[in-house]
Amino acid sequence: MLTDVLTGWTAETLGGLTLLAWAAAWGWLRRRRNQADPGAVPAIAAGEAVRPVRTYTLLGARAADGQPVHLPSSRLAGTRVTWSDPAGKREQFELSDAVLPDGTYAAERVSAYPEPGTL
Repeated sequence: MLTDVLTGWTAETLGGLTLLAWAAAWGWLRRRRNQADPGAVPAIAAGEAVRPVRTYTLLGARAADGQPVHLPSSRLAGTRVTWSDPAGKREQFELSDAVLPDGTYAAERVSAYPEPGTL
């Protein structure tokens, strides 16, 4: 009877310790794999300010449900982005600093205008 209790206790203890060791090793490997490479270049250079994320309204563009298209972006004004409408047509929009009445920023369609020198 005593040997049954000790045998069961030993097996449960060894099983628990094995699971604990496995979880610790897995966590250590995961943390080691996710650490940045010492020679890696940081995404933001030293002294560079972090740009806030703005929500842009793509002027003249409508989603599949007919609502205006909103695009969150941290890119600077003057940057051109490409958007595909529900039909698959690709259009370019230029981000601006103009604030619309709903608090979003305007992104003007530039694919409607010919490029300089193509006339």
